[in-house]
Amino acid sequence: VVGAKLGETALVTSLKAGAVGLAIIIVFMIIMYLVPGIAAGLALLLYVAAMLCLLNGLDVTLTLPGIAGIILSIGMAVDANVIVFARIREEIAEGQSVRNAIRIGFKKARSAILDGNITTLIAAAVLYIKGSGTIKGFSVTLALGIVLSMFTALVITHFIVNILYGLGLTSEKYYGKQKERKVFPFVQKAKLFYIVSAVVIIAGFVGMGLNHSKGQGAMNYSLDFTGGTSMTVPFNENIDVTGDEGAKLLNTITDTIGTGDVQLQNVQGSNDIVVKTQVLDNETRGKLKDTLAEKYGVNEAIIEEQSISGVVSDEMQKDAVLAVVIAGICMLIYIWFRFKDIKFGASAVLALLHDVLCVLTVYALVRIPVGNTFIACMLTIVGYSINATIVIFDRIRENRQTMYKASLDEIVNASISQTLSRSINTSLTTFISVFVLYIMGVASIREFALPLMAGIIAGAWSSIFIAGTLWYQMKKIGNKN
Repeated sequence: VVGAKLGETALVTSLKAGAVGLAIIIVFMIIMYLVPGIAAGLALLLYVAAMLCLLNGLDVTLTLPGIAGIILSIGMAVDANVIVFARIREEIAEGQSVRNAIRIGFKKARSAILDGNITTLIAAAVLYIKGSGTIKGFSVTLALGIVLSMFTALVITHFIVNILYGLGLTSEKYYGKQKERKVFPFVQKAKLFYIVSAVVIIAGFVGMGLNHSKGQGAMNYSLDFTGGTSMTVPFNENIDVTGDEGAKLLNTITDTIGTGDVQLQNVQGSNDIVVKTQVLDNETRGKLKDTLAEKYGVNEAIIEEQSISGVVSDEMQKDAVLAVVIAGICMLIYIWFRFKDIKFGASAVLALLHDVLCVLTVYALVRIPVGNTFIACMLTIVGYSINATIVIFDRIRENRQTMYKASLDEIVNASISQTLSRSINTSLTTFISVFVLYIMGVASIREFALPLMAGIIAGAWSSIFIAGTLWYQMKKIGNKN
């Protein structure tokens, strides 16, 4: 019987990081959106409490991918509130009373929130049906979070805002007024944005090629994919692998064998520790045994060794890829149906592919171990990025009906400019929560949080600079209307 890989320390630090991140987000929302920000903060606290109750009541097994699903759903809950508050400010700027601005703001934001969340919900359903193992866990927490985030944003936040208004907070100064936005020529600068994205993606493929030529492997595949060597080492005293002494032991082993992909687990009821590494040659094994004998007094003769296979089988990898492909097709069909234009769906899927390739670049260049959480990380980025893209598409759809005399490029530029603050604020709040997790988390949590942060940046970039302009280019190739 072996102990946990992450242990109590990882759980405690993750919870602390979640609490700190949530507190920062609430303060940020209050500073940015005043009274509505207070309502959003209260709604987010209720959301987190309800999420924890559901996870406990449904007995959902919490894994690193599951934590990713929760982080993503919190980001989407914040996003829904930001969309609403931006709409309220726009209505006040157009001369509506605060009461009418609140009513109209929630009404106008509803379509963008529903489309974005339903699109991600479709992906979660496909992942649950076609995925396996931790992928199912990710899809469950993501689906629960999506449903709760929509409810808290459209019902709870609305209810609290009305209560605060009824308590006398009726002045415009408590809600803010949207300043006149400067329209940026996104369409005219599109080639520059495409070049930046191409450089990043090409750098990833070049890095993979160089790594492969050096015999290191294109990607730093972890034990989850490659399998390796398992050694059961009997120590003279108990060492908790999740504590400080365990961290020192891990550093000693990685320094000796020259790789950072090492997993340690205590054997319950003894002082033995299971050390899992990539496949080691005889010389490296002997060097590791000598080091353990010298520093920890281990008896080399009774160390047990065996080969282990990867926990992520070829079938699981194929299932994950198939699930993502099917989810992408389903999202494309839904966007096509909702926006009456397949070019919206095609540009959204291409933007998602851009995000995945950018995160792949980070994995390749930084040599982050590609393990079981790699799949969950990619799925998180896909779910997060599509939501941001939908918001911009929703504004383009709306402006095409109201900006009668404007050309198509003017509509696209105006739509992206109008949703720019929302895109930045949402990405920033989600980035904050993951960054705090990266700073406060244990090593395995940091390996997971780093590519997530890269994905959030890539998702924001593609939503703002790629998706809308790509749709415009497709429309130019087709009809002009």
